[in-house]
Amino acid sequence: MNTNLAIYGLILAGGQARRMGGGDKCLLPLAGKTLLQRIIERAQPQVGHLLLNANGNSLRFARSKLPVVPDQVEDFKGPLAGIHAGLCWMRDADPDNEWMMSFASDTPFFPTDLVLRLMTAANTHSAQIAVATSNQQMHPTFALWHASLIDTIEETLHQEKSFSLIDFVKSQKMVSVDFACTHYDPFFNINTPQDLYTAETIAVLVEKV
Repeated sequence: MNTNLAIYGLILAGGQARRMGGGDKCLLPLAGKTLLQRIIERAQPQVGHLLLNANGNSLRFARSKLPVVPDQVEDFKGPLAGIHAGLCWMRDADPDNEWMMSFASDTPFFPTDLVLRLMTAANTHSAQIAVATSNQQMHPTFALWHASLIDTIEETLHQEKSFSLIDFVKSQKMVSVDFACTHYDPFFNINTPQDLYTAETIAVLVEKV
């Protein structure tokens, strides 16, 4: 069941996947499904609307049946550009909406109560960003973003100096929510062929838990 029908979700698939040899990492197979299929299956029940951030020809994602939202800024500016594009889409489609949840497209085992817990924390602490953590590590691509951040994000993207997503998150009014690693790290992400092999074992654990 959706935790909040008003929340938009955005899958970040705009990465360049250099360590996987390039291409669309989210279309790689994992235990009988693509990574993207697994992300959609976990994200869709937690939000009211789900978008996909990707650049280039959107037809390669046609099977997902999701609206494909490209970056609005030139050059490859990383996941913050995707978050900006998603927030702009939400603002244009639903101006009264306040929250968007971002999901990484290479992390297929994230918690099924992720949005609920982040939304609760954001409301409790009056935060603009609620971000997931596990194993003493922040996961800024798994975060809840308030619509009021659009202008701040846009200014950051147009700065010439480099920036990290973690640094941006920490510079805003944010709250973090820690998730346990009982059987596996729910934010295990796939960057290399070896990671994909390891994920096969985790997929078996997920089905048993």
